[in-house]
Amino acid sequence: MNFETLRKSDLILYECIVGSQAYGLSLPGSDVDIKGVYIAPIKEFYGFTCTDQINNESNDITYYEIGKFLSLLCKSNPTVLEMLFSPEDCIQKSSKYFTNLDPGKFISKKCEDSFARYAFTQIKKARGLNKKISNPIEPERKSILDFCYVIFEQGSMAFKKWLGLKGLDDTRCGLVAIPHMDTIYAIFYDDTHEKRLGFMGIAKDENSMDVALSSVPKGIMPVSYLYFNKHGFSKYCREFKEYWSWVKNRNEARYETTIKHGKNYDSKNMMHTFRLLEISQEIAVHKKFFVRRSDKEELMKIRSGYYSYEDLITMAEEKLDQIRQLYASADLPDEPDKDYAEKILIQIRRDYYRDEFQVSAREGQLA
Repeated sequence: MNFETLRKSDLILYECIVGSQAYGLSLPGSDVDIKGVYIAPIKEFYGFTCTDQINNESNDITYYEIGKFLSLLCKSNPTVLEMLFSPEDCIQKSSKYFTNLDPGKFISKKCEDSFARYAFTQIKKARGLNKKISNPIEPERKSILDFCYVIFEQGSMAFKKWLGLKGLDDTRCGLVAIPHMDTIYAIFYDDTHEKRLGFMGIAKDENSMDVALSSVPKGIMPVSYLYFNKHGFSKYCREFKEYWSWVKNRNEARYETTIKHGKNYDSKNMMHTFRLLEISQEIAVHKKFFVRRSDKEELMKIRSGYYSYEDLITMAEEKLDQIRQLYASADLPDEPDKDYAEKILIQIRRDYYRDEFQVSAREGQLA
């Protein structure tokens, strides 16, 4: 089972347009995202090859197998819960096997946790993006030498500057660990012809994460003492990798929008954060999931970069406090009705496979 075979089959139970088109928040050029639910062929379901999710290559079309779909509903997953409350003009298919499913059975106090937690992860993403934009990292990766310092007079000096001052070559240096003094080393220097002492230098290669130690003959005196900021170098390497991975994979159109409004946060992500917070609040008050947004004007202001990053964080924190208070007194069950979900899953499979069996029998396809 793959995307192409699924689309050609009669296995799709439900299909709807989701995302900004469904919310009423789309812009010219916005993608059309589709999600749906299918039922595994009877052979796959009883066999070894049951596939529980299928996506197209661009991942803007996703289908969940009915078992996974109902399992996610029982976890109050915002993405799948949204599908049950799709506006009529966004529903592209709804088979007879799917129409008996009651959306209200999956509205519960658990929505506070799933929606608010997801919104919080979006706020963290906005913070991370803010940091990346405000603190770009140079493309040339620093080396261990940039995190090394030597004792100089009554203070310290960057190792590379010290080398230049002394006219020394780092590849001729040899380091020896000093007992009881972690990340501090004695520096020895090979000033013999053709490096006869065989010192290892400061690092074995450009990918090294620690300094190299050398075997030093007795009787040679150190020329100075070196401190290696190992923690700082490790932190830098991690942030360097994360930053340039983000540059490589970022959505350039959204990044340009972020730069254009000058607020240094992903305004589209922040808009959806507030959309989720508003929906969470509406569920607590109305016991419904309103997909099409009545607060479009305010959400589009957020998307345009109208607010400062700090103002949005304050607004989000205030909204989270309101949501906690509402759910504390909300007349909602603690969790989705899992017994109902299991019963409806059994009913859908039984009805669909019975009909499939009967059709196959009429067409003489059964062994």
